[in-house]
Amino acid sequence: MKFLWNFFKGILIGAGAILPGISSGVLCVIFGIYDKLISSIMHFFKDWKKNFSFLFPICFGIGIGIILFGNALKWLFLNYPIGTKFVFIGLILGSVPLLVKEANKEKFHFSYILLFLFSFILSLLLIYLENYIPTIDLENVQFIYLFISGLIMSIGVVVPGVSSTVILMLLGVYDLYLASVSTLQFTILIPMGLGLVMGGFLTLKIIEFLFQKFYIQTYYSIIGFVCGSVFILYEPLPFNFTGFSALLCLFFGFILSRFFDR
Repeated sequence: MKFLWNFFKGILIGAGAILPGISSGVLCVIFGIYDKLISSIMHFFKDWKKNFSFLFPICFGIGIGIILFGNALKWLFLNYPIGTKFVFIGLILGSVPLLVKEANKEKFHFSYILLFLFSFILSLLLIYLENYIPTIDLENVQFIYLFISGLIMSIGVVVPGVSSTVILMLLGVYDLYLASVSTLQFTILIPMGLGLVMGGFLTLKIIEFLFQKFYIQTYYSIIGFVCGSVFILYEPLPFNFTGFSALLCLFFGFILSRFFDR
């Protein structure tokens, strides 16, 4: 049962990771596996059987989610954009109490609020930049550029609230990435994947160091990024059935997130 539950989490993480504005790190936080995921990857060989049994269903689910269910979520965003967005907003908001509880395990200091505000403002800045992304001619895109794109993309995959899709848009390769995922174009996916793995390892190493040395400060920074990611999805609600149903979707997402917490 635990295998299936982690497999299901992996599917949602993989499917959500290819949508604009959705952060894989935020989804890992929502499902309460972010810390354990980092620890299992970085210390895999200390207890490889236990770590493998934890990581395999999640990683397998992520692969399935990217290949099969990414299009389904894209369809939901296209046909029911407001309701789908507010389900994700509810999931994100529902994860905040868990983060605050984790961050307050030790004595609180006012400077932590400054870290929260800094990361919150930084996430809003990234959202703003998304509207001013220049187009890049990718007709003759090179292996090294795809590798570097995957390398930088890893920051968005690992750090909660930093969208990897926004990073790919800034680099001008998001459309190419989506098309390659749907058609399994390995000439594009392999160099990006290599960059993603290398960059992910380096980013995880940094995150692990921050957790060890600046645990509370890191958590408050993550909370800022998580809260800022809400504004990627938010849009004003009309005063009609659509607006009312969106609020119900937000409530459903919030309750679902609290369920994952328990």
